Amino acid sequence: MACLELSKEVKLKGEEKECTKDGSIDLNGKPAIRETSGKWVAGIMILLNQALATLAFFGVGVNLVLFLTRVLKENNADAANSVSKWTGTVYICSLVGAFVSDSYWGRFKTCAIFQVIYVTGLSLLALASQLYLLKPKGCGNRTTLCGEHSTMEIGLFYISVYMIALGYGGYQPNIATFGADQFDEQHPGECSSKVSFFSYFYLFMNLGSLFSNTILDYFEDEGMWALGFWASAASAFAALMLFLGGTARYRHFKSNGNPLARFAQVLVAATKKGKVETPENEDDFYQGEDDDDTTSGRKMLHTHGFKFLDRAAVVTSRELIIDNQKQSDHNPWCLCPISQVEEVKCILRLLPIWLCTIIYSVVFTQMASLFVEQGDAMKTTIGNFRIPAASMSTFDILSVAGVIFLNRRVLNPLVRRFKKCKGDDAGLTELQRMGIGLVIAVLAMLSAGIVECYRLKYASNDCKHCEGSSSLNIFWQIPQYAFIGASEVFMYVAQLEFFNAQAPDGLKSFGSALCMTSISLGNYVSSFLVSIVIKVSATDNMPGWIPGNLNKGHLDRFYFLLAGLTLIDLAAYIACAKWYKNIKHSEKIQGHEEEDNFEV
Repeated sequence: MACLELSKEVKLKGEEKECTKDGSIDLNGKPAIRETSGKWVAGIMILLNQALATLAFFGVGVNLVLFLTRVLKENNADAANSVSKWTGTVYICSLVGAFVSDSYWGRFKTCAIFQVIYVTGLSLLALASQLYLLKPKGCGNRTTLCGEHSTMEIGLFYISVYMIALGYGGYQPNIATFGADQFDEQHPGECSSKVSFFSYFYLFMNLGSLFSNTILDYFEDEGMWALGFWASAASAFAALMLFLGGTARYRHFKSNGNPLARFAQVLVAATKKGKVETPENEDDFYQGEDDDDTTSGRKMLHTHGFKFLDRAAVVTSRELIIDNQKQSDHNPWCLCPISQVEEVKCILRLLPIWLCTIIYSVVFTQMASLFVEQGDAMKTTIGNFRIPAASMSTFDILSVAGVIFLNRRVLNPLVRRFKKCKGDDAGLTELQRMGIGLVIAVLAMLSAGIVECYRLKYASNDCKHCEGSSSLNIFWQIPQYAFIGASEVFMYVAQLEFFNAQAPDGLKSFGSALCMTSISLGNYVSSFLVSIVIKVSATDNMPGWIPGNLNKGHLDRFYFLLAGLTLIDLAAYIACAKWYKNIKHSEKIQGHEEEDNFEV
């Protein structure tokens, strides 16, 4: 056992240093020393990296819908759809990053490479905007539209923003998991820090976007797009340098090979043995050899459900004939260890929960598109100062920070105290918190719909942007942004914790990518819904619910539609959450097995 050997070497020198127990290694591939690696020193560097990278991302994303309408001159519906598709692509790319991380590169290398792509895309966007897109000079503000653009110029814009999508998307799920890797979940103190890390991760992500949604948003709204994009590129570059600066301190986990092949082997083996009966005794399943086991860290114990997959781990008489040979010689497409079978079962169990989070992401994505367009059609001035519509997302960020604090310091302790009276010392589970997030999302859509009803009541149909006394003040949007922020804490933080905890040890980045992919599909579904609503609601006499001039439409009905869909989704989610069973592990740490029975 490498760690024990290393400990003996250190003892001979008169110093005893403890290795981590979760199988993490240092940069040189040796077992990580607890005192000199990981923990909050590395964790804080990763949190700051996340804040700077998020600042850069939202420096582009928060006003992208206005850039498309003012600079590239797209209409409201097309711009909202373009933003939804782009944001969806960002999170689809998270699957690419998770795949190469879990399979080949590992999380550190994957984070570094995708951040380089990210910085390159941001720099290209800033350069293209300054040299080609902002013509005439000073265009792109509220009053001055830009001129026509060539196919090459528009193509350069889309190449740059989709490089940003690839870089940020590929990096994002890995940085969350890589940060959690810095804490040993087999150590009681570090385990509690690991749980806290996800809340702080989401908090820093929102704090990073605060600067974008206030300072950068103001400059971009005034037409200084190139300045905002250059600031984003500089922030992303600083994030990359900070990340590389902690290289010697980080803890790492080895990649485990292509998970698609492991999944396919189980499906093929189970299909080939379609008529084989599964044994009643769990010990009769093929366990595999420790040296050849494809899963890292902990072995997954047999669970009931999806019994047809268990056949892949049944040793048939034909396979017993070659039992005298080494077990590593078995055909993995005919016989798989039960732990490998449980990997597939685990992912199949996660999918219904994951699918139920997509509608929530449809609600969440309105904050970056239709909320901004709605705010842009409201009264946005206080005296001579104009409030950029996108900066209202500041109230979302403040809500996130406040609810994280209240949840950790007030709500969760109260729940623990209440449950303790019934013999249960746990707070709200991840699944319970996700359900609460869906309830608050319904309130967010109802709030947005009610505000839109009043905005239409006081707005003039003759103007697109009414700034007179009859127009509703933009601060009426505060409740809908605050509700979205509160729902994020319960939904997305719980999602990160849930998918990271429930994903197999060799697929932790994939677990984080599931969270991001639900956001991706939510954006695509949002785009699809907007297109359908426009097509169905538009007639010869009516422009539809979401026209170019919102004063002539019924955006409120679209918000109420989303509230209804979220209620239906909530009912489906509750059913899936009741059906879900947590995974079970046996400990296989550094060459020996232990029970997973520590308390936090």
